[in-house]
Amino acid sequence: MPLLVFCALSALVVGLLSPADTSQEAWGLAAALGYGCAALVAVRSSEPWAPAPAVIAVVGAVVVPLLYLTVISKEQMEVGVVERAADLMFASGSPYHPTPHVVRDFNPYLPGMALFGAPHMLFGDSPLTSARLWFLIGFLAAVAGAIRVLTNGRDVDAGRVGIQRGVTGMTGMLWLFACPVVALPLTIGGVDPPVIGLLCVAFAFTQRGDAGRAGLALGAAAALKWTAWPAIPVLVAVLAVRGGRRAAVKCAAGAVGIALLAVLPAALADSGAFYRNVVLYPLGLGPTASSAQSPLLGHLIAALVPHGKAVTMALIALSAAGVGLSLLIRPPRSAVAGADRLALGLILAIVLSPATRIGYAIYPIVLLTWPRFAAALSAGVPEEQLRGADRAADQRA
Repeated sequence: MPLLVFCALSALVVGLLSPADTSQEAWGLAAALGYGCAALVAVRSSEPWAPAPAVIAVVGAVVVPLLYLTVISKEQMEVGVVERAADLMFASGSPYHPTPHVVRDFNPYLPGMALFGAPHMLFGDSPLTSARLWFLIGFLAAVAGAIRVLTNGRDVDAGRVGIQRGVTGMTGMLWLFACPVVALPLTIGGVDPPVIGLLCVAFAFTQRGDAGRAGLALGAAAALKWTAWPAIPVLVAVLAVRGGRRAAVKCAAGAVGIALLAVLPAALADSGAFYRNVVLYPLGLGPTASSAQSPLLGHLIAALVPHGKAVTMALIALSAAGVGLSLLIRPPRSAVAGADRLALGLILAIVLSPATRIGYAIYPIVLLTWPRFAAALSAGVPEEQLRGADRAADQRA
């Protein structure tokens, strides 16, 4: 129940501090009410992680706000960006505006993301063709596929596994969906859920030791957004330890091959537009300031320190080098340990980037919870035992 109270307060803060008449404001106020109702039900439950409060939290924080925002046609700006990218891709072969000037002109995503705008491009404007809906469908399909990989079709709720002893598989997933950093982008049309969903699939195949399919899922995620690329060396390192050099090469070849196959044609079609949209703008180095500006360390350094952007780039490079070196010196020996290492690297990048959003926290939050849940589903053992096994394996290394 304290967790639900915290979620309600977090949603209320988002609603009150967001600009008026925005999708973030509408989500925050509606979700705060949903979390509050879930907390009231949780008080009357004898189980700490009962399914009923989880269902109410998902309905109140995702389903109801999503339906409301769909009816009033309000969504995050990224939805329109991706839909326009699909139009440009079809017309010119490049999803990028050649001469972007204002924030809405920029498309900081990799070419694969334009696929989520294809229904809108093909069938026109309607709630069923909105990229927001297809972001959600992509995320849910990826998570469902990952669960199927781990369970081989077994009933997810057959055993008591998950984030805490006594939480069944499906209930654990509902609690993850209800988390504010997941519920918010699912509702307002964030582009990150399908990316993290495909990373969940990649970790699921890694957990099962299937290097080839892990590489394919990883490559699909890397074709959508830069945020998936740090996962490539991490999962390659995990598979090198667990399956040897052949497994590592198989995963790397699949991931890099698919990503390059998706990115290179658009990059070559208009290299200048690609560089302005996908490299300079996300890093906050272009002439137009990115809309992703949260008061985190990197943004403060860029704003207050002389040559602050260069300083943040150097710090990001150092942190990436440190995480990369750790993969060589002390490679992670399990999917859980690999996800922890990736979460650490992404947290450093998020905090140090001059153009970032607190909403990017969906990556470390899911990475710190999903692989543990996945390991429990795959092995059918309590999560506490998995943690002990992971620590023992790392100590032996």
